[in-house]
Amino acid sequence: MQDLIAHTARINDQLARYGVKFGIYKNGTFNERLFPFDAIARVISADEWETLSRGLAQRVDALNAFLADVYGPRRIIADGVVPEDFTISSPGFLAPCVGITPPKGIYSHISGIDLVQSRDGTWYVLEDNLRIPSGASDPLISRDICRRCSPETFRRNNVMENRTYGSMLKEVMDNVNCGGINVIFTPGRYNAAYFEHSYLAEQANAVLAEANDLYVEDERVYYKSFDGDQRVGAIYRRVSDEYMDPTCFLPESVIGIPNLMTAYRAGNVAIINAPGNGVADDKGIYYFVPRMVTYYLDQEPILQNAPTYLPMFEEDMSYVMDNFESLVIKDTAEAGGYGVVFAGTLPAEAREDLRRKVAGNPRRWIAQEIIDFCELPVHLPEGDVLRKADLRAFVLTGRETRVWPSGLTRYSREEGNAIVNSSQGGGFKDTWILKS
Repeated sequence: MQDLIAHTARINDQLARYGVKFGIYKNGTFNERLFPFDAIARVISADEWETLSRGLAQRVDALNAFLADVYGPRRIIADGVVPEDFTISSPGFLAPCVGITPPKGIYSHISGIDLVQSRDGTWYVLEDNLRIPSGASDPLISRDICRRCSPETFRRNNVMENRTYGSMLKEVMDNVNCGGINVIFTPGRYNAAYFEHSYLAEQANAVLAEANDLYVEDERVYYKSFDGDQRVGAIYRRVSDEYMDPTCFLPESVIGIPNLMTAYRAGNVAIINAPGNGVADDKGIYYFVPRMVTYYLDQEPILQNAPTYLPMFEEDMSYVMDNFESLVIKDTAEAGGYGVVFAGTLPAEAREDLRRKVAGNPRRWIAQEIIDFCELPVHLPEGDVLRKADLRAFVLTGRETRVWPSGLTRYSREEGNAIVNSSQGGGFKDTWILKS
């Protein structure tokens, strides 16, 4: 990879020109920053990837089954596998979605599953992202730039092709299309992920559209065009649930499509990912995903969660209180690396305050054992260093569930920091899946 390392500055300059950025909201202010790229790729062997892929597809199939169940018959609740009050009280559960069956019965078409690898080689799932997982464009565009900077690197190394993502996304959209064009629905160019929205629209041969470009008439969605308005059959939305339709969710939303949910409920448009998916990627519901695999698929989970405790259960609460200093405490109301606290690093007064919060509102918190996950080499001007890193794998569900042979490897830019999210200042690197 020495050729790529020599081109690090050039690659990052090109990424800056493309606008590969992320947003950081801190201390009440929002800032956009470039997403720094490291040229030393993460390498995963073909055998290891085969096991990971099976486990990821299995997990997403179980999560899709859970979503169909929780917005339908709720068998998993009736059978006592997942508590009803715990599920219905999730902020991600949307009552307007009850009884709606999306086209082909698919809820999570594009799933972003975050994993870490422990030092003994075991992979653990840290989080499921089933709403609007971002980041697929970053390894796509960076690989393309790296290939241009050093084509010889990719001729010498037996790396699986990652340029398939656009065609995979198009197949997913075509599979559920209800008659019309495919649209990627963006909040607009001021959104921190706008580059990804426009880039994926190009890759998937879809139309990039904002709210003002779309309207609903007779329970169908249309795209305004100079060549005549066109019916929309599938919408890959990059807008959060609560802003999608001001007539159904937040009435003050100016980036939503009025009556979109009416068209969706009538079965006249597919929404990718389905509204209401947040109930399945709730940090508390995460605790139950291995049980979902067994319940819905009658299989043993291939991938495991990090050891997790729910304080709402008396036994778990007792364990959490007794071992508070050695655990990671996560606020289920937060995302993007926010609300994650290593309790042992807090001053005594702050630690006791957090302990009281967990005891007072156990539904809001989960606790996890600290996984000593592996570090990867990162190239800095002063030399190579080791930094904590995770992997976001992208799982696409259409006619079948497939795992994209690539992924977003994020790393912490601070020594000893285990929070790798871009919103917390992390960087990213390419993920090389080797051919067998």
